[in-house]
Amino acid sequence: MGQSLIYSFVARGTAVLAEYAEFGGKFAGIALQCLQKLPLSTDHFTYTCDGHTFSYLIDSSFTYCVVAVESIGRQIPMAFLERIKDEFTNRYGGGKAATAVAHSLDREFGPKLKEQMRYCADHPEEISKLAKVKAQASEVKGVMMEYVEKVLDRGEKVELLLDKTENLRSQAQDFQQQAIRIRRRMWLQNMKIKPIVLGIVVALIVIIVLSTICGAFRCGGK
Repeated sequence: MGQSLIYSFVARGTAVLAEYAEFGGKFAGIALQCLQKLPLSTDHFTYTCDGHTFSYLIDSSFTYCVVAVESIGRQIPMAFLERIKDEFTNRYGGGKAATAVAHSLDREFGPKLKEQMRYCADHPEEISKLAKVKAQASEVKGVMMEYVEKVLDRGEKVELLLDKTENLRSQAQDFQQQAIRIRRRMWLQNMKIKPIVLGIVVALIVIIVLSTICGAFRCGGK
């Protein structure tokens, strides 16, 4: 596809660490201006200007950019950025890229930018197929993550239900123990009352018997 990918760079913040251009032009200046205005709320972004796309991929503190002819679409530029990100992370992850100054990696990583730009431009069908497969894998991963979240959410609901069941069981046990204590207390009170009632009954019987005997003696004396 000829020179469909024109210019690319890797930056940390707004400092370009490595870049490569297929030919001269104003692309580098425009790409840098766009870099300084990138929205913070996204990890992929594309500007369109004068028949060209300026595509950006943001990962941690690093930004990957490629300028392409607008007619090739956005899939190939984004696929290129993903490949460059993987190459850069594998080579410099946790290394000197974190402290490198502007353009200090041109000599080391510039040839890799050139290589990947030409490969992606010369093999558009292969790159498109790989991009589609990766997109499908991401979609499946997203579905799986959603399923896992639903399962976890269901698990949390089950745990809440179990907690409520356990609380009800505990409350039932407390109620049963309290009922047993009340019954014991009432039994003890009944046991205390019974002798008193029995004594009263006996006293009444004695009084009645004595009254009867006294009445009989009085009647006999007359």
